[in-house]
Amino acid sequence: MIGKKARQQRGRVLAALDALRTRIGLAMGAARNARAEAEFELATLELERQIVTEGCDRARSDPSLGPRPGDPVSTAVWQRLDQVRAAFGQEWADGPARLRSLVAASAPGVAGDPPGRWLGRVGADPGLTAPGLWRIGTCTADGSDAFDVAVPLLEESHLSITSASGTRHAVDALVESLLMRVLSTFEPGAVRVHLWDVGQLTAVLPNFYALSRTSAVTVHDPTRLVDLLDEFSGHIRRIHAEALQGGHPSLRAMRAAAGARIEPWRIAVLYGNGEELEPERRRDLQRVASGALDAGIALILVDVPTALGGAVEAVRLRDERTAYCSMTGADLVVDLDPPLPGAQVSAAAGAIAKALVAKQGGPRGFSDLVPAELGQDRSLDELRTPVGFDEGDPIDVVIGDATPHALIGGPSGSGKTNFLYALLGGLAARYSPDELALYLLDFKEGVSFAGLAPGRKDESWLPHARLIGVNVNTDREFGLALLRFLADELRRRSAAAKDHEVTTLAELRAADPDGSWPRIVAVIDEFQYMFAGRDSVTALATSLLEDIARRGRSQGIHLVLASQDVAGIEAFWGKPAVFEQCTLRIAMPKARRVLTEANQAAVTAPRWHAVINHDSGVPHGNRVAHVPDASSPGVFARLQRSLWERYASGHGSPRLFDGAVAPVLTESAAYTELAAGPALVGQPRALVGQAIAVSDVAFGVALPRAPGRNLAVLGAAQRPALSILDSAARSLARQFRQGDVEFVACCLVDSCAPAVTRLAEQLQRDGHKAEIVPGDELGERLAAVHAGMGEDGARRVLLLYGVDAALPALERKEPGKQSGLDVLRAVLKQGPAHGVHVFGWWRSVARLKDTLGFGGTEDIGALAALDVQGSDLGSFCAGQVVHWSPRPGRALFFDRATHSAPEVMIPYALPEEES
Repeated sequence: MIGKKARQQRGRVLAALDALRTRIGLAMGAARNARAEAEFELATLELERQIVTEGCDRARSDPSLGPRPGDPVSTAVWQRLDQVRAAFGQEWADGPARLRSLVAASAPGVAGDPPGRWLGRVGADPGLTAPGLWRIGTCTADGSDAFDVAVPLLEESHLSITSASGTRHAVDALVESLLMRVLSTFEPGAVRVHLWDVGQLTAVLPNFYALSRTSAVTVHDPTRLVDLLDEFSGHIRRIHAEALQGGHPSLRAMRAAAGARIEPWRIAVLYGNGEELEPERRRDLQRVASGALDAGIALILVDVPTALGGAVEAVRLRDERTAYCSMTGADLVVDLDPPLPGAQVSAAAGAIAKALVAKQGGPRGFSDLVPAELGQDRSLDELRTPVGFDEGDPIDVVIGDATPHALIGGPSGSGKTNFLYALLGGLAARYSPDELALYLLDFKEGVSFAGLAPGRKDESWLPHARLIGVNVNTDREFGLALLRFLADELRRRSAAAKDHEVTTLAELRAADPDGSWPRIVAVIDEFQYMFAGRDSVTALATSLLEDIARRGRSQGIHLVLASQDVAGIEAFWGKPAVFEQCTLRIAMPKARRVLTEANQAAVTAPRWHAVINHDSGVPHGNRVAHVPDASSPGVFARLQRSLWERYASGHGSPRLFDGAVAPVLTESAAYTELAAGPALVGQPRALVGQAIAVSDVAFGVALPRAPGRNLAVLGAAQRPALSILDSAARSLARQFRQGDVEFVACCLVDSCAPAVTRLAEQLQRDGHKAEIVPGDELGERLAAVHAGMGEDGARRVLLLYGVDAALPALERKEPGKQSGLDVLRAVLKQGPAHGVHVFGWWRSVARLKDTLGFGGTEDIGALAALDVQGSDLGSFCAGQVVHWSPRPGRALFFDRATHSAPEVMIPYALPEEES
C-alpha cells in the first residue's frame, strides 16, 4: 500500500516538472523572438536614421547603406522607404502648387514678390491690415518644382533667428530684406523699426541710415535694453487700456472698428550675439513678447537665447545660403533669397525717408501746435493741448480731474522754459480768456514771462494772463501772496458751489452760466525758492500749497510747478501729499526725481524733448515728445498778437510784477485813486511803498488826529529812505486842497539836499506851502510848531532827514528852556492829535531809541525798516520776534493800527529814477 502511494506521488511530481519545463521553454522562446524583433527594429531605425541623414539618393548608392540582398534589415528598410516615397509622391503631386497658392494669398504684392521687383517702391497701404506671411526664400522637396517660403510676422508671430558660425552677414541680409519688404509695403510713417545690438553702438543695418534720421528707424543704446523694454511695456499697457475702454480685445479689433490704422506697426530687432540676458531682462522680454502682438509689436530676435511664449517662428541658418525653417512641425531646408544690393537698399531707404518727411510736412514747429481757428474749445471738464510730437504724431497734455496738477523738472538749459511757452501757447490758442485764466510766476533771475505783458517795443499782451511775476527770486512773499489769492479764490468757488448745491466746476458753470468761472492755471517756475528758508513764509506756503493741491481740482484751480530739482526741498520731506497730487509729470532731458526712481526715460531723452507722463511718473505712462521751438524771438509773439487783437477789447492787461524794477508812485493804482479834489481831511493816507501782492496794492500810513500817527524810517540806506519820505509827502499832498496842509522839511544829511529841494519845489508847484528849515534852526522851528499846535487846526507834516545827526544840537539845553530834543519828543507825542505828524529818518535803531527816550516807542505808530536786523525791531513791532534780514530795494513795514505782523514792501522809485 505504501509503495503504491509513493509511486503515485512520484508520478504527479514528475508530471508537474514536465509542465514547468514546457512553460519555461515557451517563455524563453518568446523572449528570444522578442529580442530578435527588437534588435531587428533597432537595426532598421538606425539604418533609416543614417539614410535620412545622408539622403535617400546618396544612401542608395552607398554600399554600406544601400539595399543588400539577403539582409533582412536592409530589405525591410528600403521596402518601407519605397512605400513612403510612393505615398508621398501621390500626395505631393500638387503640393508645390498648393504652397505657391498659399504664399501668394497670404503674402500679396511686395510681401511675397521675388527680390528685385519691388525694391525702391514707396508703399501706399495705409496699414489697416497686414499680410500674414513675408517671403524669405524658396524650397524644393524631392525633385519637385521650387516653391516660395514665407514666415508670419507683425500680428501673426514673432521671429527667432539663430545664426551659424560665420553667417552674420547672411543674418543681416535676411533681416534687412524682411524689414525692407515691410517698409515698402505700407505708406511712410505706418511702420516704426527699433534696432538694438548688444555688440554695436552704431552701424546696426547701416543701409537704413537715411531712415534712422526720421521716425521710421530708431537705434537704441546697447547698454540700455531696459529702456527699450520699458518703452514697449508702456506702449502695450496704453494700447490695452485704450482697447479695453473701447470694448476691443486687441489693436487689430480697434483698427477694424475705427476703420483706421490708429497706431503704427512696430518691429523690434534685437541682436543678442548669443549672450545670456540677465534674469530680470529675460523676464521683461518674455512679458513684452506675451502682449506685444495684440498691441501691434513684433519682435525679431537674432541669437537671443530666450524662449518666448506665444507664436514664434524659428529660422536656423545652416550656412550663408540655406536655413532651416520650422513650419507646421517640419524642418524645411530653405534657399534664402540673395542679399539685396546695399546701394539699392540705401537708395530705397532714402526715398522712403524723403516721402515720410514730405508727408509730415518736415520738422514740426510751434505753428503746428496752434489750431486753425482760435478759442473754440471749452474747459468744462479739462484742458487739453498738444505740446510736442512723437515721430510726427501730436502728444497731448491734459489738465483736469484725473491729472489736476503738473510737476515739471529739468536742469538749466534743458528746455524747461521753452516747454512752458509751448504749453501756454497751446492752451491760449484753444481756450478763450473766459475759459482759461493764467497766473505766471518765475522765481529765477530772468524775465521768462515778461514778454507776455505789454512793453515798450510791443504793446500787445497775452489776454489770458491775469498776473505775471518775474525776477522774484528774492521775493518769496510774492509766491506766498499768489497762494493766498488762490486759496481765497478756492473758498469763493467752494461757497458758490455750496450755494448752488453742486460739487464740480462743470456743474457750477451749468448752474451759474452768467458767472465768471474760468479754469485757473498757476505756473510757478523754480517754485522751490518759495521754500528756501525755515521761517513763517515757508510754513504758510507749505500749508497753502498742500490745501490747494488737495482741493483745487474740483473747483478748476490747477498748479504747474516747475523746478530744476525737487529733491532738496526740505519743507516737503515727509510730506509727499503735494507731489502725489501732481499726477501729470513732465521730465526734461536729464531731469531728476520727477519720474519714479525706476523710470529712467529722462536720462536718455534727447535735447528739445520731454517725457510726458500722466500716470504719476511710472514707466508705462511715458510719452517722449519733441517740443518745437516756442521761445525764440518772434515765435510766440505772433500768436500773442493774434490773441490780443481778438480778445484785448474785453480783457485788460495783466499785472506785471518785476522784482528787479522799482514801482513808480504815479503809476500805482492806489495813488491814482487818491482824492484830487476836496481832501479826505478826516483820515488822509500817506503811501510809503508797494505791497508784495497779486493785485496792485500800496502800503500806507493812515493819519487820523490820533496819538502815535508818526512814521519812522530806519536804516543807513539813503536812496530807499528818501523814496519812502518822498512818496509819503507827495501822496499826502494829493489829498489836500491848496493851503490845507503845510510841509516843513529839514535835511541834516548833505547828500540828501538835492532830493529834498526837488520835493519841496514839487509840493510848491502843486500849490502847497513847503519850506526847508536849515539844520541849525530845527530846534527853533520845532518849538514854533509845538507852540502853534491846536491854535489854527492846520495840518502840518514835518519831514526830517537824518534826525540822528541833529541830536547833539537838539540835546543842548539853555537855562529856563526845553531842549530841542524835549520839544521833538513833545511833538511826537502830542502832535498827531492836533494834526501834526512827523515823518523822520533815523540811520540806526539806537539813535531812534535815544530820540524817543524811555517809553517813547509808542509814539512811532508806523515803521519802515531798511538795512537793520529784525532782532532790533521787536520793541517797535508790539514786542514780536521779527524775522527780517536786509534785502536790497526792500523794506519791512509795520503799522500798529492795521498790521498783526510786519510785512515786506517795495519802496517806490525816486522821481529822477522814474524817468
